[in-house]
Amino acid sequence: MQARVDIIVAEDAGFCFGVKRALERVARAAEDRSRPVYTLGALIHNPQEIARLQQRGVRQVDSVDQISDGALVLSAHGVDPQVEADARARGLEVIDATCPFVKRAHSHILALSQEGYHVFILGDRGHREVEGLAARGGGAADIVTSAEEAEQAPLRERCGLVVQTTQRPEALSEVVAALAQRCRELRVFNTICEATVKRQESARKLAERADVVVVVGGRNSANTGRLREICTATRTPTHHVETAEELSAEWLRGAQRVGITAGASTPPWIIEEVVARLRALAGDAAQ
Repeated sequence: MQARVDIIVAEDAGFCFGVKRALERVARAAEDRSRPVYTLGALIHNPQEIARLQQRGVRQVDSVDQISDGALVLSAHGVDPQVEADARARGLEVIDATCPFVKRAHSHILALSQEGYHVFILGDRGHREVEGLAARGGGAADIVTSAEEAEQAPLRERCGLVVQTTQRPEALSEVVAALAQRCRELRVFNTICEATVKRQESARKLAERADVVVVVGGRNSANTGRLREICTATRTPTHHVETAEELSAEWLRGAQRVGITAGASTPPWIIEEVVARLRALAGDAAQ
């Protein structure tokens, strides 16, 4: 018979400050039934939590053009400033749920642009946070995803670098080294969120002592994907799930320690469901 399975949740896992703040703001807005409440795209990258918001009457739209009245909640990832301007011009109530750490990155890009620096952004192309950052650069910012891309940048006199809040510190160091060869003057703003760094380090330590790791979070979540990459890099078998229903007893066979980590947009109730389901599956695997 298989020995008892220990299920360990990473010390830093699940909701971060910015996500909690965004959800609290939209919850308060939804309590006022006198006008409709909208989000432009997903407020956070967790489909299950978004579904719960919709049950409370919060509607999701793809464009400000789809709203004629009511309140618009800006995503935790931030938006193009023109979007906010368009919403206000339409007379909409604007509720800014942008993460303060993302706002800090916005301010750095604005300052760099105004001071004549060419702006580079280390981040994932197509990610909403990165698109919002690039918009602050007036469309002139260059997005790089790796040191290899940074090495291909044209030679420039004065450059500034700002980072997507969920990037790995190692990636930042590599890109800085590459850009230092392409720019005569390089100003770097490390805008990686402290909670992201703690979550990544906690996930790595957990994976190094676990027999198998389950990473919980939306598949459209960049920071959850990075947790999966970090755990996989330790060579510990790693599985990414959004919900407890996706778990398999096969993953637990022969395992004595199962680690759980979760992305910054993963609510506590989903983590609790995963823990409960793993405990049940561990019993099945032992038979």
